[in-house]
Amino acid sequence: MAGGFLLEIRRGTQSASLVIRQADRPSSPVDVSVAADSLEARSGGSREAAALPAGVRLEPSSCRGLRRLPGDGLHLRVRLRRPPPPADLGFTLRESLKPQKNYVFYCQSCGDIIAKDRKFLRVLPLPSENWSALVEEWCCHPNPFARSNLHPQHDDCFLGDTFFLLNSGNESHVPEPPMCCSETGHHASQSGSNLKSKENTRVICKRCKTMLGETVSSDTIKYYVTEVIIQPSEGSFSPTPRSQFIQSMVAQCLVELSSAKSTFRFTVKGDNGKNYILIWLLNSDTLLVESLGSSSSHSGFTLFGDIFMPSCGPVGTWNAVKVLYQPCIKSRNKDLADAWENDIGVHSLKFPSETCLELLLILGLSTTSLPPSLRCMNSFQVAFLKM
Repeated sequence: MAGGFLLEIRRGTQSASLVIRQADRPSSPVDVSVAADSLEARSGGSREAAALPAGVRLEPSSCRGLRRLPGDGLHLRVRLRRPPPPADLGFTLRESLKPQKNYVFYCQSCGDIIAKDRKFLRVLPLPSENWSALVEEWCCHPNPFARSNLHPQHDDCFLGDTFFLLNSGNESHVPEPPMCCSETGHHASQSGSNLKSKENTRVICKRCKTMLGETVSSDTIKYYVTEVIIQPSEGSFSPTPRSQFIQSMVAQCLVELSSAKSTFRFTVKGDNGKNYILIWLLNSDTLLVESLGSSSSHSGFTLFGDIFMPSCGPVGTWNAVKVLYQPCIKSRNKDLADAWENDIGVHSLKFPSETCLELLLILGLSTTSLPPSLRCMNSFQVAFLKM
């Protein structure tokens, strides 16, 4: 009969959209019951019920717009009796990384230690990417910063939108040889050519060979927030599934930048300079509640672990951001990508190219998990990034 349900809750409007998944041709009428704290669907002799998470309460009398869509199931809208608690963004680099505290840096993919017991005297945000142009525009004298770079000193950590900069001269705290290395090797002899660049400056994990960042100068390393886990020295490393970590970090970047810069359109670029994805942040106040029935296509998905499965019990609950996106790989959507590239209202996010492909796969899997009628909007594909 049914294949579970999908409940998309909007904190801002205190409303919810409910989809009860069904077979295309139900053998008998379906009776749907909506209570304040539970949902139930009956058809023939079968029954499926699910309790809503704590803090989520519906107003059954407000149910409106019941309709059945082939391939989807039953759709209806309902208001909340009590709004869910505020979204918890979890780990936020700018709030969690503090001066005068010791931190350990781990490779997110394998858990290997990159830097141990690093203490910073200063943790400072970097200015926006076009700060130098703004100085030239507003100053009546020559730009005093034209020939200077914003590089961290001995005990500094500088925070960017998708990365942080560390001074590599303070590796004496690591008891073993540094756990990351630059892929220079014999290629260094090509320093005079244009090939010098990216391949020679990549910083990789020695254990799993994952790209962690790149060398910016002889004493400055850029680490991407999607590749490194930072924890206080007194804590212990707790692994996070790769898909979950990428979703959470990218979602936080989107939310923070949309709040700080009032921009909602983003291009996701690789470290090779190519566009991979165009993302339009639709809303960031979503609470996603999902129950997966036996007929769900999720049951065979194991590529990223079981991150798309409910984390505990038959019902999963996630804070999420809802996005519209278009892939740009293999010259897809080139005209739109070029238009966004020249639009000052679009912000660029840079990640390792491999991570961009992982993100694109995650978005695609999120899209295919939605009911068919909810997968597209205004020629864009729809997806949720769960936190």
